[in-house]
Amino acid sequence: MSTTQSERLRELLAPLVSARELDLEEVEVTPAGKRRVLRIVVDSDEGVLLDTCAELSRAASELLDETDAMGGAPYSLEVTSPGADRPLTEPRHYRRAVGRLVKARLTDGGELVARIIAVDDDGLDVEVPGVKGRKPTARRLEFSEIAKARVEIEFNRKQSRTINSDANDTDGANDTVDAGDDAHDENQEEA
Repeated sequence: MSTTQSERLRELLAPLVSARELDLEEVEVTPAGKRRVLRIVVDSDEGVLLDTCAELSRAASELLDETDAMGGAPYSLEVTSPGADRPLTEPRHYRRAVGRLVKARLTDGGELVARIIAVDDDGLDVEVPGVKGRKPTARRLEFSEIAKARVEIEFNRKQSRTINSDANDTDGANDTVDAGDDAHDENQEEA
C-alpha cells in the first residue's frame, strides 16, 4: 500500500474517530488472499468499549463506501483497540500505562525494566525493582532517552502494589462484573 493511500485513509478517518473522543493510533491495510484487511486501531485514556468499536465500524464503513477510498477491490474492515504488547511511542501511551511494568531499550544501548509512577511532557518517573532483597529505586527517564518501550505482562502481580485506578485499566484484565453475586449478597443482608 502506498504512503499516499495510508495518509488519505488517516485523514479521512481521523475526524470520525476524534468525534468519538478517541485517538487514531493506526490505520493499516494488509493483503489477505484475494481480499484486503483494513485495520483501524483506536484508543483513549478510558479505554475502548466493544460497543464503541462496533458503532465506529458502522460509521467508518458508510464513510468508506461513500468516498470509495478503498477502491473497488473487496476488503474487510476491523476496528480494534491496541493490544497489551503494543509499543509505547507517544506520551499518551506512557500516561495510560501508569502503574504498569515496562521494558525499555535506552538510547545508550542499555535496557531497563521498571514500573511507571508518573508521566509529564518531558518524560517519566519510574520505580526500578530491587534486586536480591534490596528496595526499589526511583529514576527519571526523559523521552529522548528511550529508544523503544512496551508494557510487560504481569501474571503474578500482587494487587496491593496496584498504582493504577480502574479508569486507567485498558487491558480488561480486571473488568469482571458478576451481578448475580451482588444480588445474592443484598438478599442475604436484608434477611
